Amino acid sequence: MSETKTLQYRTDGPEDGPVLVLGPSLGTTWHMWDRQIPELSRHWRVLRFDLPGHGGAPAHPAPSVAELAARLLATLDQLEVERFGYAGCSIGGAIGAELALRHPRRVGSLALVSASPRFGTADSFRQRGVVVRTNGLDPIARATPERWFTPAFAASQPAIVDWAVQMVRTTDPGCYIAACEALAAFDIRAELSRIGIPTLVVVGADDQVTPAADARVLVAGIADARLALVPGASHLTPVEQPMAVTDLLMRHFSSSWQSPDHPTGMTAIPAPPLKPVLSPMPPGAEVVEYGQHAPEPLVDARSEAYDQGIKVRREVLGDAHVDRAQSLTDEFTGDFQDFITRYAWGEVWTRPGIDRRTRSVVTLTALAARGHLDELAFHTRAALRNGLTPTEIKEVLLHTGVYCGVPTANSAFAVAQRIIREETSPEG
Repeated sequence: MSETKTLQYRTDGPEDGPVLVLGPSLGTTWHMWDRQIPELSRHWRVLRFDLPGHGGAPAHPAPSVAELAARLLATLDQLEVERFGYAGCSIGGAIGAELALRHPRRVGSLALVSASPRFGTADSFRQRGVVVRTNGLDPIARATPERWFTPAFAASQPAIVDWAVQMVRTTDPGCYIAACEALAAFDIRAELSRIGIPTLVVVGADDQVTPAADARVLVAGIADARLALVPGASHLTPVEQPMAVTDLLMRHFSSSWQSPDHPTGMTAIPAPPLKPVLSPMPPGAEVVEYGQHAPEPLVDARSEAYDQGIKVRREVLGDAHVDRAQSLTDEFTGDFQDFITRYAWGEVWTRPGIDRRTRSVVTLTALAARGHLDELAFHTRAALRNGLTPTEIKEVLLHTGVYCGVPTANSAFAVAQRIIREETSPEG
């Protein structure tokens, strides 16, 4: 078994200080935290890391948030860092939440910036992966300013906007796609009540990527959490409002770092109060405390095959397709929908003998050969999600034309062409 990979990192501040880890957003490098370093590094040994394939880091794609968290822990283990504080932005926040859930004894205090318990929809991130696989990162890079910054900031800070666009353009596409897949699968809404670490949730008032509603879900679910709403900021809040974010992090980590209850070799910041207090408020930020009760997760009593099948069916076909199929299900069709979910998706698509890309090749060929054009349409979408490129789909249909006939391939090409155009056209 190979060793867990580590992450590219740098440290600032006193070598013997308590460690504060800063996690980046998707498409950025550790430089997104540059404006926080002068003040934070006076008090902490600050460790910043790059995601795989970002900022020149080795391009070893990580398929899940859990894997990214494991790589960060392996990096900290090499440095003999046992306990640390953690602040992360966007996917960096997801990594922090994962650490708080799976390794709570290692995290002394937590800050989630521009984060969410579930980032948008799985479909939206898988669609972004399809766009990158087909068109490269340039369309994503060009759309970066409107996702990351308020219009006023983008207009007044063109140099920072250009820097942000270049960060995305120089990211490894395969690692970016893998990170999109990791975010598509990330959903900790039912687990928030298990986070027992003092937590600060920071959100830009104008953030459309992870809006304030997402931040409130985090605060409502985490027992010991406070919310900071930063005016005049969109998604990349530490870059757009550096002073406000620095002040918030300083106050949070100075007052809420939990002392370890077992020897760790780390010196904790002075004993925290029972509940973190963020008062007086720093300029430019409103801190609001919310309720502490998360809704109980629903219990699904259906079979394991059905549960696994519906999960795979959504991953391959997309939430929109499955939701539409379920909304049309009635007493007459219900047994059939249950059957295909359990049998096709829960027992066949989950078998380990061949991967999903190969299953998509087989499925496209069979559907084209039998003339099932409606199913060919949504399985063309599925093939793109499963990693086939438009060129590979073209080759599958050419091969089908040889063995199943030109009219069959002609009809299949017309369907696939339409779907590929829809799915690979950059947004906006």
